[in-house]
Amino acid sequence: MPEIDDVSASHRPSPSGNALLNKYELGKLLGCGAFAKVYHGRDIESGQSVAVKVIHKNRLNNAANFMGNIKREISIMSRLRHPYIVKLLEVMATRTKIYFVLEFVKGGELFAKVARGRFSEDLSRRYFQQLISAVSYCHSRGVFHRDLKPENMLVDENGDLKVSDFGLSALTEQVRPDGLLHTLCGTPAYVAPEILTKRGYDGARIDIWSCGVVLFVLTAGFLPFNDPNLMNMYRKIYKGEFRCPKWMSPELKRFLSRLLDTNPNTRITINEIERDPWFKKGYTQPKCQEYENLCTVVEEQQDRKSLDLNAFDIISFSSGLDLSGLFNDKLRPAEYVERLTVDDQPEKVIEKVEEVVNAEHGGVRLRRKKDRGLELEGQNGNYVVQLEVYRLTDNLVVVEVKKEAGDADVFSDLWKDKIRPLIVRKPEKQVSGD
Repeated sequence: MPEIDDVSASHRPSPSGNALLNKYELGKLLGCGAFAKVYHGRDIESGQSVAVKVIHKNRLNNAANFMGNIKREISIMSRLRHPYIVKLLEVMATRTKIYFVLEFVKGGELFAKVARGRFSEDLSRRYFQQLISAVSYCHSRGVFHRDLKPENMLVDENGDLKVSDFGLSALTEQVRPDGLLHTLCGTPAYVAPEILTKRGYDGARIDIWSCGVVLFVLTAGFLPFNDPNLMNMYRKIYKGEFRCPKWMSPELKRFLSRLLDTNPNTRITINEIERDPWFKKGYTQPKCQEYENLCTVVEEQQDRKSLDLNAFDIISFSSGLDLSGLFNDKLRPAEYVERLTVDDQPEKVIEKVEEVVNAEHGGVRLRRKKDRGLELEGQNGNYVVQLEVYRLTDNLVVVEVKKEAGDADVFSDLWKDKIRPLIVRKPEKQVSGD
C-alpha cells in the first residue's frame, strides 16, 4: 500500500478557506489503493458530505491501460442511477490529478461489518436481494462489474447496500465477435472458474458467481474457496470444491449450489434468482417512483450522447483538461488518436469527410456509424480508422480520429493532406466597404 502523503497543501482545507477548486473542502482520509485515495469532503455551498476519489497522475506513469479504465469508469458511473449503487456526482481534473466526487456513504464497507462476525440468514438475504437488484440494473444497461466483493460494497445510515468501485467494469461494446469478454481481472477468491481457463467468459455469468461467493461469506463468515497457496485455491474454484457450514438452511445450501455452479451455461441466471423461493422471502423492489425517476435521467443522457457531449466527455476533450494528456505525454503509434475542435456542425463535418474520400478514388471504403461518425477502411483492409464527431457547443464540435486496426501511417497522408485541412478551414467572410 502506498505511503499516505495526502492531498497537496493547496487542496486541503485551511483557516483561510482554501478548498479543492473552490468547491469542496477535503477532510480525513477514508481509504487508499495503488492509484487513488478517497477523502471525506464537504460541498462548500450546500454543506453536503461527499467522498472525493483523488487519482494522481504520477502514479499512473507505468499503468499503460489505466487511462482507458478511468474514462470507462466515468462513462459507466455517469449512466448508473440506482438506489443501491453509489452515485457519481461530479468529475473534475487538473494537470496533475483527477477527482471523482461521489455520494458519501456513512456506514463504511460491508467487509468491515462481516469481518466482526457472520450475519444471520435473514440479514444476509436482505443484503443479497439489494445486491442482485443493483447487478440486474447494471446488466440491463450493458454494464458488468467484474469485481464484486464485500470490500466494494458500502452500507448507508439506513442499513442499505451501495455497490461501488466500477474501475474494472466492462461494457457490452467490449464483447468480442465470439460473444465473450477476455480481459483477466477480478479478486482471486471471487473469480469464476471460466476466467481461469482463459478462453473467454460471459460478463453477466461471472458477476453471478461473485454474488454467490459474497452470499456465502455473509452467511458463513469465511470464504468458500481459500488456500494459502494461490494455485491450490484456483484448483478448488475450478472444481467447485466447497462445503457449506451446518448452520445454513437446506434451502440456502441448494441456492448456493446453483450460484456456484462451475458450468456457466447451467449456472442460475438473474431471472431465475428472482424467482427462487429462498431469494423471494420478504423481498421488496426499490421504491418505484425513485427507481423510475433515476432511470429516466439516465435514458435522457444516453439519448443525447449521439451528438452532444455530457459533462464527463467535456472533461475528456476540453483544452487543459484532456484526460489523455493527464496520463501519457505521447501516444504510441499503435494507439494513434488525434482530436481537434472545429467551428462547424456535426453533419457538415461528416459530409466534408465523405466528399474528400469519394473524390480520392483510392479504394477507401466508407461506412456511416449512426449519427456521429464514420468508419474508413483502407484498400485491402490495410487499416481501419474510426472518425467520430461530438457536439461541444452550439457552434463547436470535437472530431476524434482513432486507429482501430492496421497501419495508421497509410491513412495519415490522406488525413493530414486532404481531410484535416478541409474540415478545419473556415468559410471566407464577405467584407463590405463603406
